[in-house]
Amino acid sequence: MREADVVRLMIRVDSELPEGALAGFPGLSPVQHPAQTSLVGPVQDPEELQGILNRLAELGVAIVEVVTIPD
Repeated sequence: MREADVVRLMIRVDSELPEGALAGFPGLSPVQHPAQTSLVGPVQDPEELQGILNRLAELGVAIVEVVTIPD
């Protein structure tokens, strides 16, 4: 995949993710908010995004929003 195809995303979830859970999202930077966490970083393709969303679902975390961050 070309670097130009990589999209930066913010995935905001309705939970404060503990350090152990955050370790499952390498390449994404956590930003903690009261009762919420934003995971920010590059996502290579739709399959990688789906994998991230699946891991969050396995943790029982509600996804509040997924947004593209413009360059």
